[in-house]
Amino acid sequence: MPTPGREAPITWHLRQLMAAAGMFQTTDLIEPLRAQGVQLSREQVFRLVTKTPERLNVEVLAALCRILDCTPTDLIEVRAVQVEPRRAAGSERTSKGPAIGRLRPVPAKLHRPSE
Repeated sequence: MPTPGREAPITWHLRQLMAAAGMFQTTDLIEPLRAQGVQLSREQVFRLVTKTPERLNVEVLAALCRILDCTPTDLIEVRAVQVEPRRAAGSERTSKGPAIGRLRPVPAKLHRPSE
């Protein structure tokens, strides 16, 4: 899941491609998917259309491409994301406190119940 304030690295264009094909309701996709051998509930199709999927079955992707006469590249736009370089173990971090190498566990204090 993207960090708040950062742009998501993946854009899901299923809704736009459906509109271009004259499909304006999420339920318009249920029967074409069934015809392609993909059985999804109304709720699953709704989530598929309205949200970017975290995981996507290859059979579902192939069925969507056949139904909408498109390629996976038309459905999914991937943008490069800037990643912070990894720091060497034990190095100090200036903005987020000490690196994990400097942290030590705190001994537990056990208290026996009164008799």
